[in-house]
Amino acid sequence: MTRPFVFEKPLGMRDTLPLLYDLKASIREKIQHVTETWGYRFMNTPTLEYYETVGDASAILDQQLFKLLDQRGNTLVLRPDMTAPIARVAASSLKKEPFPLRLAYDSNVYRAQEDEGGKPAEFEQIGVELIGDRTTSADAEVIALMAAVLKEAGLENFQIAIGHVGFIQELFLSIVGNEDRAAVLRRYLYEKNYVGYRQHVREMPLSTIDQKRLMDLLTLRGDGSKLSDAIELLPTEAGERVLDELRTLLQTLEAYGVADQVKFDFTLVSHMSYYTGVVFEGYANELGVPLSNGGRYDELLSRFDRPAQATGFGIRLDHLAEALGLTGDEKLPDAIIFSPERRAEAIQQASERRAQGEKVVMQELSGITNLDEYSERFDDVVYMIGKNGKGTL
Repeated sequence: MTRPFVFEKPLGMRDTLPLLYDLKASIREKIQHVTETWGYRFMNTPTLEYYETVGDASAILDQQLFKLLDQRGNTLVLRPDMTAPIARVAASSLKKEPFPLRLAYDSNVYRAQEDEGGKPAEFEQIGVELIGDRTTSADAEVIALMAAVLKEAGLENFQIAIGHVGFIQELFLSIVGNEDRAAVLRRYLYEKNYVGYRQHVREMPLSTIDQKRLMDLLTLRGDGSKLSDAIELLPTEAGERVLDELRTLLQTLEAYGVADQVKFDFTLVSHMSYYTGVVFEGYANELGVPLSNGGRYDELLSRFDRPAQATGFGIRLDHLAEALGLTGDEKLPDAIIFSPERRAEAIQQASERRAQGEKVVMQELSGITNLDEYSERFDDVVYMIGKNGKGTL
């Protein structure tokens, strides 16, 4: 009798087979190298965190958290993101280190899925956090670094969309008057449901002028010229501050040489509620979803009793691998197939070749069920069969 679920995996969990594993390792190595040249230090945090601290601060929906109890009855979560855990570390283990801190990570994160829907419940994320720097230079640095690592990974055609949480918030509150109504509008934008957004705006009890302002927000997507258009929608002191910030950001990105990859999108809304200012997402032409995202979060660290402004980004390694189209044949190792009497000779030759960096598999002949099928798995096969070294198969 077959045991139930013997071949099944929990909802949203995936195996990483050898070819994809090797491809991810290659991408990972390139990203880590570039990140370290910018002065970021890699670190890791526990897979399990306390729900009351990191779980609550992560801004991930509660129903997406994997929860469990420890032996003392404390509620734990599998880390749902890396920004909140690193904020915890900055406020505890690294509290004596002066700001700014430049930290990086390469870790798996976990978010429960209600149905399969093609979304993984576990995925690898590589990113950075620049903590303790409130300047626009810091925002530009992490965006430019994200562009640099995407290029180094081999991605040629990509764009980075930049928005601003403060702009949308100021605009919506100035028109609809309270957070609940503003949250409904943000939800439409987050889901990119622009048809639903327009319909909802038309049904709201607003003046024609205010309805037009909300509708015109959808046109604020494009190059730097959209900055001038944006101030017409929010001609206030707060609006001018945001636009000055974004102008400076664009000038700095031009200095980094990445302005051609940048566009502004004032409709950009993140599901991460801790973002407070500039937000951004990376897109590849070959991919229908963002492969990276980030932004400024100036209030999160105060939840860990070390207030500081911060910014950072995370890259989904699975999405980046898909965007790169990393498919094809696996690079095969060589093989030495031997009989027992020539085992020592086979070991010596394999050791010498491995010392030179070659990939070599050793396999005793009697352990092979189908020699022809097995031999096809290798680029080259050396046979060491028979006592005199001249044996045949």
